[in-house]
Amino acid sequence: MQEELTKQLKLDEAFRSKPYKDTVGKLTIGWGRNLDDVGVSQGEAETLLWNDINVATKSLRVSLPWVTTLSEARLGCLINMAFNLGLPTLLCFTKMLKAVEAGDYETAAREMESSKWAQQVGARAHRLAMQMRTNQWVYAN
Repeated sequence: MQEELTKQLKLDEAFRSKPYKDTVGKLTIGWGRNLDDVGVSQGEAETLLWNDINVATKSLRVSLPWVTTLSEARLGCLINMAFNLGLPTLLCFTKMLKAVEAGDYETAAREMESSKWAQQVGARAHRLAMQMRTNQWVYAN
């Protein structure tokens, strides 16, 4: 029954990859998921998060192949930033990225902390700058 019902619902509920208002004004996504009333479960949100991490990681590795030489903690900083900013905006951090590529992690951290992004995200930027400096995962300020 699950397979047949899925086939029928997909016929009745056209897929939409971006949120839209349905015929009664409810915010909806996918095949009729009512975000206003149902939302997403924590498990579904975890799946979305993992998918977004994978996209950010792959995009970063394609655009900056040298990142594969970084430690996990330092690569994690760049993935976190790509996730937060989007890859095109991260690529505008040219001085910071040149410093990371050169292994000058102190300069990279200073560039992170002196950016407009750092003013916008506050503690996140300082935490990631510390991670870049120390090569240790940082979870609190």
